[in-house]
Amino acid sequence: MIQITPQMRILLAVEPADFRRQIDGLARMCRAELDSDPMSGAVFVFRNRRATAIKLLCFDGQGFWLCHKRLSSGKFRWWPKRPGEKRIRLEVHEIQMLLWNGDPTHTQTQPAWRSLATVG
Repeated sequence: MIQITPQMRILLAVEPADFRRQIDGLARMCRAELDSDPMSGAVFVFRNRRATAIKLLCFDGQGFWLCHKRLSSGKFRWWPKRPGEKRIRLEVHEIQMLLWNGDPTHTQTQPAWRSLATVG
């Protein structure tokens, strides 16, 4: 089973992907267009052109996971529009919000890592 943990890197492709591509095509896209190694353990997030579906690609050390979510109605409301950028990095709470068709930029959470105060 795939599990997204706070330690994982999550890279979101800004430009839409051709969803006829499967694991090999998306892995090639990671290398060529996102300048990343698809076998690095990062989770790669892609959206189709119509914004009705997203795919997650992840290598777990033994093989690739490809997860596909298609909305039964409507479109994904949020997707970054950053000219010149091919990919952006998301935090775990942001990908969880995106998977539920929310806007990750409006989440209010504590920082993923913070130093603990020493008791003295």
